Amino acid sequence: MELLSVNVGVPRPNPWKGVTTTGIDKRPVAGPVAVSAPGPKGDGQVGLAGDRVYDVQHHGGTDQAVYAYAREDLDRWEGVLGRPLPGGAFGENLTTRGLDVNGALIGERWRIGAEVVLEVAVPRVPCGTFQGWLERAGWIKEFTVAAEPGAYLRVVTEGEIRAGDPVEIVHRPDHEVTIALAFRALTREPELLPRLLPAQALPEEARETVRRRTGADAGTGAGHG
Repeated sequence: MELLSVNVGVPRPNPWKGVTTTGIDKRPVAGPVAVSAPGPKGDGQVGLAGDRVYDVQHHGGTDQAVYAYAREDLDRWEGVLGRPLPGGAFGENLTTRGLDVNGALIGERWRIGAEVVLEVAVPRVPCGTFQGWLERAGWIKEFTVAAEPGAYLRVVTEGEIRAGDPVEIVHRPDHEVTIALAFRALTREPELLPRLLPAQALPEEARETVRRRTGADAGTGAGHG
């Protein structure tokens, strides 16, 4: 398992949403990139030095510090879309190889390189900017139906990463809630929501959604197991 590329956003106009600027245009960076834990959502801060988000209400912050997508899934989408998708094409910070990102468990931890440890937090939910960026009508639905959303990650241990770094899974929690399952439950298959209850590392915002829609107690602890 390895990190193929580290991708940082280039600010560009956003004609697809009320926010006037977007950082979805992620491009591979040569050399090491510092990774640090951002504060709570609201000021545009994310985990990679030189990157940021502009829709501060919906993106960035602790639970969306870094976004990872698998090269294998990009390769499949290349066949569907009929065009090349270089690292960063889906707005991901980390393009991985050999790692089942959508099969990762909520709360799973990855060590990248010698220092950095990241924790799987929540799936990415597609938005109008993503659809506009790919210039594909109906993309939000198409991406949602495929249920290959990629994973947002928290920063547990700060440091530097670079393309070519090995990726190692150093912790897997004792439940079966994957990124793909959480995405399906939170989007098109609400009947799956009760299955998310064991995932204590799911962000509070998502746990509140589970509680509200099921009437169940999704747990109030902040444990990451």
